[in-house]
Amino acid sequence: MSLGSGLRVRKEMGGHHLIDDEEEQVYLLTPAAKNDGDYVSRKSRRRKLSSNPYFRLLVIMVFFTSFAFVFAYFILPSLSLVGPPRCVDTPDRGYQCQPQISHNWGQYSPFFSVPSDISDNVPPGCKITFAQVLSRHGARDPTASKTKAYNSTIQKIKANVPQFPSGKYYFLNTFEYTLGADQLTLFGEREMINSGIAFYDRYEQLAKQSTPFIRSSGEARVVESAQNFSQGFHQAKTAEQVTDTNYPYPILIIPEADGFNNTYGPSSLLPPFPLPHSQGISTTQLTQFLTDSLSHSLCTAFESSSTYTAISSKAQQTFLSTFLPAITTRLNTDLGPTANITASDTINLLDLCPFTTVATLATSLSPFCYLFTEQEFIAYSYYQSLGKYYGYGPGNPLGPTQGVGFVNELIARMTNLPVVDHTSVNHTLDDSEQSFPLGSRLYVDVSHDNDMTGIFSALGLFNGTAALSNTSIQSTETTHGYSASYTVPFAARAYFEKMECPGEKEELVRILVNGRVMPLETCGGDALGRCTLEKFVQSLSFAREGGKWNLCFSV
Repeated sequence: MSLGSGLRVRKEMGGHHLIDDEEEQVYLLTPAAKNDGDYVSRKSRRRKLSSNPYFRLLVIMVFFTSFAFVFAYFILPSLSLVGPPRCVDTPDRGYQCQPQISHNWGQYSPFFSVPSDISDNVPPGCKITFAQVLSRHGARDPTASKTKAYNSTIQKIKANVPQFPSGKYYFLNTFEYTLGADQLTLFGEREMINSGIAFYDRYEQLAKQSTPFIRSSGEARVVESAQNFSQGFHQAKTAEQVTDTNYPYPILIIPEADGFNNTYGPSSLLPPFPLPHSQGISTTQLTQFLTDSLSHSLCTAFESSSTYTAISSKAQQTFLSTFLPAITTRLNTDLGPTANITASDTINLLDLCPFTTVATLATSLSPFCYLFTEQEFIAYSYYQSLGKYYGYGPGNPLGPTQGVGFVNELIARMTNLPVVDHTSVNHTLDDSEQSFPLGSRLYVDVSHDNDMTGIFSALGLFNGTAALSNTSIQSTETTHGYSASYTVPFAARAYFEKMECPGEKEELVRILVNGRVMPLETCGGDALGRCTLEKFVQSLSFAREGGKWNLCFSV
């Protein structure tokens, strides 16, 4: 075939192609064209195909199929990483749900595993010989006074704002306040079941062969928390095919009424627990002479003197002025001039974020949480930390003294010696082998956040923390790990361990607070956070000498 200038023939799969280099045209040669020079333009064939409706349909189907494949396998997974996270509550890590928010609710945060500079694993070759857990009760409804205040705030705002705008405030149009008062929530029950599971799993070698000795403060939510804890412990034990004939475990309940010495809450008994020498004595009569090492109610000055009671409120009020006015102004701007939201209303709305979250199974955060920014919750959490630090912690001259009784009981349990204490210890119970047994390997005490704060202070766990600023936020790095959410969240758990390790002549002691291994600086803790038992006890001279108990009655 004769070809003009600039034309050439290329043989490719599917036929011969005529290439016009000058026009940049490509022609497909038909079989006849190879003989007589006829040809068909590829462009012409494309026009015919593109005008075919079936071809168009095929192209559309291929496009959407390809897009669906790419979206499902590449785009969707990446979107799930930045979308609302799935909220979970597990025995080991606790509540994980937008931690930049839910871990910044102070003492209203659900338990979560706190970051630790020291591994919480049992050191290689070591064997745990003793374990005590001190726990706060699980998540609850607001206290009676708080639930009344929260309801008033909601009713006031709904009355002042007839129609809430679309967006983050819209849910308030249909929101009804239904929270109760003081009671353990279903989520709180689950927290404590998980806590019992975690305790069994960590100390399995002891737990397989032992039944924990359990005490509880007398308030209903605390008793129920102790029961839930024992349920979780039993559940984990039987899951390992271990026979457990002692369940339900006896629980010693210590009342919280005024006038009782109480190491963790002003005692009645949850059957079938036997009390020594109590035959023929009613529970009401019995509680008239019982004392309890887990409560601060006996220290008169601490309870009633403004010298001590006003310290935390003053620190909190000073700090509120640094962040609350701006939030209050924003809320009033967003909701209009009739809203009339006050500073107290703003704090109540902040509180409603955690309380309405834990009132459910907490599979997602409450809509109240999205009314505020992450930075605002950081300030809110610090505000709560000031309340604990200056109310029951090292910032209050009598704060650490409130925890002395329990610390002396802990010394007795760890050394297997009788309790020596002249403060809040209940000697009616603690002098009895039945109600305060020595030589057990597992102990469980369930109490409140304020009592735990005093106990941590009496132990000197935060002696290295400088007085908290009431004018600016300090990070947990600055406070050496102190914050309310890090120490006393709902279902908080502090573990006190003894262990035997190779090359050590004496048992070693270690303390973990919500998963964080405490450095135990007061007794010269090693790189793994351990002190010898002797040095640990020596470091607790503040508690052994009664703290400042003499000031409790100098009003």
